Amino acid sequence: MPSHPPHAETIIQGIPVSPGIAIAPIHVTARGFSAPEVYEVAEANLPSEHQRFADAVSKAKAELAEIQQRLADLSSDEEARIFEAHIMVLEDDALLKRVHLAIDERGQNAEYAFYAVMQNFLEAMRRIPDPYLRERTSDFEDVCERVLDSFESSHTRKTARPEDRHILVAYDLSPSDAATMDRSLVLGFATEMGSVNSHTAIIARSLGLPAIVGLEEEAVIDITALTPAILDGYSGKLILHPTEATLATYRLIEQKKQRARTALDALRNAESVTRDGRAITLSANIGLLEELPAVKKSGATGIGLYRTEFLLLNEEQDAIPDETAQTTAYTEIARAVAPHPLIIRTLDAGGDKLPAEPLSEPEPNPYLGWRGIRVSLDRPEIFKPQLRAALRASAHGKVALMFPLVSGLTEVRRAKNILRECMEELSAANIPFDANLHIGAMIEVPSAAMIADILAKEVDFFSIGTNDLIQYTLAVDRVNPYVADLYRTTHPSVIRLIHRVVNAGAQEGIWTGVCGEMAGDIRLTPLLIGLDVEELSVGPQQVPSIRKAIRSLSHAECSAMADDAMKAPLSADILKMTDDLAKKYYADLFE
Repeated sequence: MPSHPPHAETIIQGIPVSPGIAIAPIHVTARGFSAPEVYEVAEANLPSEHQRFADAVSKAKAELAEIQQRLADLSSDEEARIFEAHIMVLEDDALLKRVHLAIDERGQNAEYAFYAVMQNFLEAMRRIPDPYLRERTSDFEDVCERVLDSFESSHTRKTARPEDRHILVAYDLSPSDAATMDRSLVLGFATEMGSVNSHTAIIARSLGLPAIVGLEEEAVIDITALTPAILDGYSGKLILHPTEATLATYRLIEQKKQRARTALDALRNAESVTRDGRAITLSANIGLLEELPAVKKSGATGIGLYRTEFLLLNEEQDAIPDETAQTTAYTEIARAVAPHPLIIRTLDAGGDKLPAEPLSEPEPNPYLGWRGIRVSLDRPEIFKPQLRAALRASAHGKVALMFPLVSGLTEVRRAKNILRECMEELSAANIPFDANLHIGAMIEVPSAAMIADILAKEVDFFSIGTNDLIQYTLAVDRVNPYVADLYRTTHPSVIRLIHRVVNAGAQEGIWTGVCGEMAGDIRLTPLLIGLDVEELSVGPQQVPSIRKAIRSLSHAECSAMADDAMKAPLSADILKMTDDLAKKYYADLFE
């Protein structure tokens, strides 16, 4: 271990988006290119790290000079001057001094100190208003990679990169990053970007992964890899170099939370029924097959939302899985949750989710653009194999389909017509399927909510995606920090739309569920029960607490409160009503 002075405990505040506590060293990942390995260096060995850095810079400069000369011989001096600018970066005394200082201050290997300093510089460039200067970022990334490639090292010790259990700290993470990370190694994550309602945050909650977003600007670059840390997903604190006293406090918190989880697990096989006998179907949301054990452990009544975009649009795949591969995946889930249902949401691409395909130019407003059912209807070569795969899986379990981001009747009818074509194709090939497979419409935009009485005649159920319904009703981009305070789950307009949809469904004899984030918020359980929602679909980790909430409440009391909420003029008034009722009957869940 190096003999550097001990570091003081430091708290970086962020926004808590997924509860839980993680205690582990930090692994930092930044934008542009991969981080090099990182390891601690004894103070006596730091001079050799300074020399390694100087040697790497010299080697990179020599390579750049050679490239510059070759380009001048083949083309012209003008093009060759591009690399002159690259060489000048490596001759900047201020930059070189910062790297040497970082080597001493961090007590870590030279290549990682260089990487950290350059990422700080690059992040500053990315935030420059001038588009021309921002475009030059890639040039500097090229210089960085060249220097990193120039380091010579015989270091072979195991590092604290993905091979060790760690807290991941990043500028930003995509939903697919969150969904595919190795949860046996990543104990939690913190990012500068993101919001409570981003899909990355939603995935973290679904996986039960402690997470924080909205760290202060440049916090990621200033954090040193391998730093011991505590990530508090309850309060949004990232604590660096925690003292023994702080560690002891958080271990006690962990023990208390574990006891609470054990008590909830004891209700796993209990019915989700209110005190006065109203049954609520409690299902799970998943995006990955790996979540099935968590679903089984939770005691959820099937899958109320299977997000297929993570299966279809995995960044590590060369192409979308074919019909056979999809059939295998859907069948595995259907069998695993039988006799309970599996509700497959057809591909929901676009917006802040995974793109279905590269676009020739960015959409002006992706949230109001090519996403949801619109993509599927425009791409039958993607849509039909998915529908046929779901139908084939329906021969092995109780499978239902639902179409995302429906805005009108025509979309539902077109999707159903394509589904009928798929049924005819399977029948002609003597492939078995459930001809009575249920079809649902996701209610996520105000236009669908307003014509719910019309849509109810065409489908077997409604599933309200409250995340988008709130966003589109209030005209609030749910991942935009400038308007985050305007995103209100209990806005009177949202409550009235939910009420309208539930009533329209009931009049046509179909059930209505909620699969958005509102369903997993224990403060809002009384309100949703009072609005006569019949199904709640939440992340597997949230099922136990929602089950206890349901069992603690009276439907009659919730209905009376919901009636008052429907008359309330302010979001805060409605939130207080439902929150008060929740804390009256299950205050322990808020501790």
